[in-house]
Amino acid sequence: MDLKNIIANSLNQSYSAEEYQNILIDFAGKGKTSGEQKEDLIYYTKLNAQRSKRIGKTSVVDSGLAERIQALPKQTWLLITETWCGDAANSVPLIAKLAELNPSIDLRIVLRDENLELMDQFLTKGGRSIPKLIGLDEDLNALFDWGPRPKEAQDLYWSWREREDREPYKEFQVVLQKWYNENKSSAIQEELIGKIALEVS
Repeated sequence: MDLKNIIANSLNQSYSAEEYQNILIDFAGKGKTSGEQKEDLIYYTKLNAQRSKRIGKTSVVDSGLAERIQALPKQTWLLITETWCGDAANSVPLIAKLAELNPSIDLRIVLRDENLELMDQFLTKGGRSIPKLIGLDEDLNALFDWGPRPKEAQDLYWSWREREDREPYKEFQVVLQKWYNENKSSAIQEELIGKIALEVS
């Protein structure tokens, strides 16, 4: 199956930002998660429901990025994630806020494990890392992709991965979340300014 058909199939089972947020809250309240029902993933889903709500309220959009987004022609933003993903909790609320700036942008969200054929077209160093944002034109051509995390945060991750004496991932996540808290989404916004294709009709 070619990429456009893969994308079209995923769009057919996608959620709006509001629907996805409702799923996240519902799972957190019921002690569930997307994907495999594992204790640690259920814990992270509950944590992410609280974190994403806070970030959605407190994140401030850069005026330069806002202007660029408001000038974009009709696009679909397809976002691959899972409710348990900590990086997604730090970026999905911001991406939703950005999409709201332009009524010509349709943000659609899909769960990775239900869309592996799509995920495998947008790997990070061979891994199914999420979240992954894909910008699409009206003909479902990919205009840009971003993710799973800003470069500085990704460098922290690779540095941790390469250490033989690395701490457990749960401990590293505390370091990573501290970075997100201090950065206040500025790195994500800076990278998206460079990624977004501004088409002049």
